Amino acid sequence: MSASSQATNGQNKIAKPQGFDLLIYRVKKYFGRLDPYLTILGIGLWLFTYWVLCEGLQVWRFTKLPGPVAVSKDWFSTTPFQGISIFTAEYYDHIAVSCRRILIAFGIATALGVPLGLFMGWSRSIRDYIFPLIEVLRPIPILAWVPLSILLLPGFEWPVLFLATLASFFVTTLNAMLGVDSIDEEYFRAAGCLGSSRWDVFMNVVVPGALPFIFTGLQISIGVAWFSLVAAEMVSGDLGLGYLIVDAYMNNVTVPMVIAMITLGFIGYFSSALVRMLGNKLMAWHVKELNQQGR
Repeated sequence: MSASSQATNGQNKIAKPQGFDLLIYRVKKYFGRLDPYLTILGIGLWLFTYWVLCEGLQVWRFTKLPGPVAVSKDWFSTTPFQGISIFTAEYYDHIAVSCRRILIAFGIATALGVPLGLFMGWSRSIRDYIFPLIEVLRPIPILAWVPLSILLLPGFEWPVLFLATLASFFVTTLNAMLGVDSIDEEYFRAAGCLGSSRWDVFMNVVVPGALPFIFTGLQISIGVAWFSLVAAEMVSGDLGLGYLIVDAYMNNVTVPMVIAMITLGFIGYFSSALVRMLGNKLMAWHVKELNQQGR
């Protein structure tokens, strides 16, 4: 057997970690860096500052807010004093309703905004027709749309979905358009020289080239959808985390209000992380390029 064959066989015998072993390997690799410890330190400093202001030194005005100890006692209690905890079904009903609304609104905004943005970036005629209208409507605050949505749309659900979709739609569309604008003109010339049709250029140059901007826009878009949803639920909702916040405020129970706000933060973070993971999966070439640049 030649030396090269032995080396090849030796490499084949080195099995790559799979399943649970792969998970352990990734966890060890993650905690072998400085980043997670800085994250933990940042969260710890925030919690400490929150405790000092509300419960430690009881700084003026902050005494009106429940501190982290009071919040955690109710949040993790089987018999919460102010009615909401991880052991109450109502808490999960609010989360489920808000998540369902976000999924629908974000899905509609993505399905409409990404193709429209790509076509606007690719075709000057389409951009000239649609872009001025978007630029006129985009600066209007979401709360300004609330009365109109309640008048035009039936029930509680449709106005909330409309407001969350609208805010997310503008971000998604503009980022997709900017993604097309960022593509080097040489790629279009090269495709034309090779005899590619306009559809081939769109599918093989425009769409892949715009993906980094699209997924950046989607991460921003889902965050925008969350705070628009909360604003809509505060005004015209009957369930959801936004409704829970305003209902707690109106009934002068502050702990559920803070619980809902922190829950929104965690869910918003994980939803953005899921979009980011999907983008990294679909753009492995882009992630590899950023790693080579040390970013």
